[in-house]
Amino acid sequence: MSADRTDSLIRRMFDIAFNQGMFAVVDEVVAPDGVTHTPTWGTSNNREGLKQLIAMFRSAFPDLHCSVEDEINEGDKVAARWTIRGTHTGSFLGNSSTRRPIVVQGMIFARTANGQIAEGWTVLDQMSILQQLGIVPPSRH
Repeated sequence: MSADRTDSLIRRMFDIAFNQGMFAVVDEVVAPDGVTHTPTWGTSNNREGLKQLIAMFRSAFPDLHCSVEDEINEGDKVAARWTIRGTHTGSFLGNSSTRRPIVVQGMIFARTANGQIAEGWTVLDQMSILQQLGIVPPSRH
């Protein structure tokens, strides 16, 4: 896999699926039997579950924008650090709109095969989302 930013599977996923809502790109960048080890709030760990997760976020945060901050490609492995920004104007996990903005960081590590993501591990600061929305009180320091 080329380290060229335009060839990045991760950037394509965020730019096209998350930012533009064009879910067909998931079928292009994730292998048919690809596994997504992601905190998915009840969706399955495959391409369809990933599409559902993206749709859930886009519905809750219609102005959703994801930016890849850093990315490393090495052999059949790719790692990226990214940021999600958006305003909570739709239902999220059964919680009605708070109109609050979120800025949340995440990381993904993936194994590629035949030009697609064969397996991916995503870490997202879920607690931070809930705290920023006021659903969970902030931690006491």
